[in-house]
Amino acid sequence: MSVFKRLVAGYSAAMRRAAGLFAVLAAAALVAMLLQVLYEVALRAFAGRSTGIADEFVGYEVAAASFFGLAYALERQALIRVMLLGRLAERRPAVGRLLEAFAILATLAAFALVIRYFWSSVARHWVRGTVSETIAEVPMWIPEGAMLLGMTVFWLALLARLLRLLAGEPPHLGGASGALAGEG
Repeated sequence: MSVFKRLVAGYSAAMRRAAGLFAVLAAAALVAMLLQVLYEVALRAFAGRSTGIADEFVGYEVAAASFFGLAYALERQALIRVMLLGRLAERRPAVGRLLEAFAILATLAAFALVIRYFWSSVARHWVRGTVSETIAEVPMWIPEGAMLLGMTVFWLALLARLLRLLAGEPPHLGGASGALAGEG
């Protein structure tokens, strides 16, 4: 095995572990949402009161769970893909490799822009001490930082996928070998 392939294998293994960890965090956010909603319902039903913050926190947790789950979904080939050229890619692996590399590079570029924006926003909130306009007064760098973290892990997982592709792993473009039934 070449040095490049060993490095790619090590980096990919680390990213798979990170994706798994973030999937656990996404699941924890889902459990936290469930518990908050149940508490809010019980509080309203039995005490005629409300926390006044459940909707805000559930919103943050939805965002965190969504972004934290991206890398895991990528690793499991569970992201939704539109396959117009899947059959061609099956017949010609070189075409499939090229198509997937292009898709990954485009996604890396798009997410790099979003990550750069979020980094600026998180830094601005940190410096200014911006808080939410609710009774909870949550420092805004916390929920935005969580989304930034999830996006960054997804970006790094995408990079790992691209490196595996360059190291010779077959493309994941769908068709008969796709993760979703009927894809291609």
